[in-house]
Amino acid sequence: MALTICYKILKDHLVKGELKKGSEISIKIDQTLTQDATGTMAYLEFESIGLERVLNELAVSYVDHNTVQVGFENFDDHEYLRTVAAKKGVVYSRAGNGICHQVQLERFALPGKTLIGSDSHTPTQGGLGEIAIGAGGLDVALAMAGLPFSLICPKVIGIRLTGSLRSGVSAKDVILKVLERFGVKGNVNSVFEYFGPAVESLSVPERATICNMGAECGVTFSIFPSDRRTYEFLKAQGREEGYKEIHADEDAVYDEVYEINLSELEPLIATPHSPGNIKKVSELEGMAVNQVLIGSCTNSSYLDLRKVARILEGKTVAPTVSLGIAPGSREVLEMISQDGTLTTFIKAGARILESACGFCIGNHQSPGSNSVSLRTNNRNFEGRSGTKSAKVYLVSPETAALSAVTGRLENPLLKVGFEKIELPERYYTNDDMLIFPPEDGSSVEIIRGPNIGEPPKSSPIENNLSGTCTLKVGDKITTDHIMPAGARLKYRSNIPAYAEFVFENVDSTFPERAKALRDSSRSVFIVAGSSYGQGSSREHAAICPQYLGLKAVIAKSIERIHQANLCNFGILPLLFSNEEDYDRISQDDELELRDVIKSIDKGSFTLIDKTKNIEIELDLFASQEQKEMLKKGGRLNLIRN
Repeated sequence: MALTICYKILKDHLVKGELKKGSEISIKIDQTLTQDATGTMAYLEFESIGLERVLNELAVSYVDHNTVQVGFENFDDHEYLRTVAAKKGVVYSRAGNGICHQVQLERFALPGKTLIGSDSHTPTQGGLGEIAIGAGGLDVALAMAGLPFSLICPKVIGIRLTGSLRSGVSAKDVILKVLERFGVKGNVNSVFEYFGPAVESLSVPERATICNMGAECGVTFSIFPSDRRTYEFLKAQGREEGYKEIHADEDAVYDEVYEINLSELEPLIATPHSPGNIKKVSELEGMAVNQVLIGSCTNSSYLDLRKVARILEGKTVAPTVSLGIAPGSREVLEMISQDGTLTTFIKAGARILESACGFCIGNHQSPGSNSVSLRTNNRNFEGRSGTKSAKVYLVSPETAALSAVTGRLENPLLKVGFEKIELPERYYTNDDMLIFPPEDGSSVEIIRGPNIGEPPKSSPIENNLSGTCTLKVGDKITTDHIMPAGARLKYRSNIPAYAEFVFENVDSTFPERAKALRDSSRSVFIVAGSSYGQGSSREHAAICPQYLGLKAVIAKSIERIHQANLCNFGILPLLFSNEEDYDRISQDDELELRDVIKSIDKGSFTLIDKTKNIEIELDLFASQEQKEMLKKGGRLNLIRN
């Protein structure tokens, strides 16, 4: 039987189930990654399992999110992560070494391997031919414990690339074109697999950019073939021994094929407030710009920054623009410091930012009130930047750099005027900022500051849940809406403290009202529209509401990672059988779910709205394994029992 790349790698790692689209399968996980905003809880969860050491091939713990250390909390987290990594057999990437996805691509990702990471942009590694999946921290903890990862065997959407990119058009425009076609919802349990004659024209950093933002479409992962360009990249990193060629079989059949002629592609832009709001740059050309930020895990590679330097050479940033540039890793930073690129940035008036996630997660560089910010990162949700009234647009590095010089949105098509930049034959590699664990960590003492809490505890689900519709929200509620990042990130290892900010920017009264229900032994229910929980993989968007007493989310649709996180922490993910019933429920309505255990087994519920005196049919969005963990009150309870 002819196989796609996706199914070849899944077949090699299959532990349970049948490779049949839509069926439940479990796969062996080779590699795991965490970052400090999600990793602290992931390692607390791993500790609670009781194993002395991690059991998967490679586990890496990165510090790249909470690097703006205002207060003691971030440093406490880093010390915990450093010491627990040494004790449990995990590689520790220190603050300053770079963004997890960029460093993982440079130093660890390999074709044909499987990886799950507690960050939604883990699929970046698909640019090297690796199946890489974003997941909640608990799923990563269990993979480190050697347990297989469960998923729905995916629909494979083939994206055929032909032609070649013109000057001023980049890989960022390719993925924005994909977003224009597929949008940010409706792609659950699908993957993107790239093929066609133009694939070989794209370097690994370009492929990684494309795979990175596949996450915005909601697909499980994206993947490219492993070919000559893959070998060249690995050899330049000194890791060619890990190369293996992987292509889809010649007669492999895709569930759907979307073709992009790169020769016809032009610069694109994602407009506020969604990565799926795509327009041509030419449609908005001339728009005044106040801030330009270049970097993030999407566009901070050496290749990206060399392109930017070509544009900024001999020029000065417009007086009305603040330009910030964040190299993606220490490797990139050292390379641009050696070849003159960094000097070009400084002379142009750019502010050189730390090699970290930073502005992408709203951790600094918030734009001004009502201002326009052009960014090369992957998300532009309302308020994510730290300024709710700002308008954030997502563009390529070329568009960003040109616009920084003039102070208005520029169309780089055929304006840039330089030949394609070739990647170096050898990258500067220095792993001194990676701390490899000792063979025996038994003598290592784990440091736990006052900000380090414990994993959440829960009880088996009750057979009758009675409470209120504590909050009703609309479509596209992101995990940023549920659990704000930015200044609140430092509380992620302290659930009671972080829970005080649940839905802070949606309804700041929610935590107080939810706790009152919880403390009176009543249930908290949330009613939502489409694509509830899109965006970041942050499991805290399930943990903190669960701590406040949330028992069920009732929505038109729920995104994949958040659905898994809800199940992991014993929260029922329920979908309206008839989406129009969403309009029949109001906030503060008295709601009840009866015969919960039987309904979980059956996969369907009847919701009683006692205020309206109506009944509404609901479907349980859960696999058979998830049904069992829901009954136990969460996955940790299931494993411990």
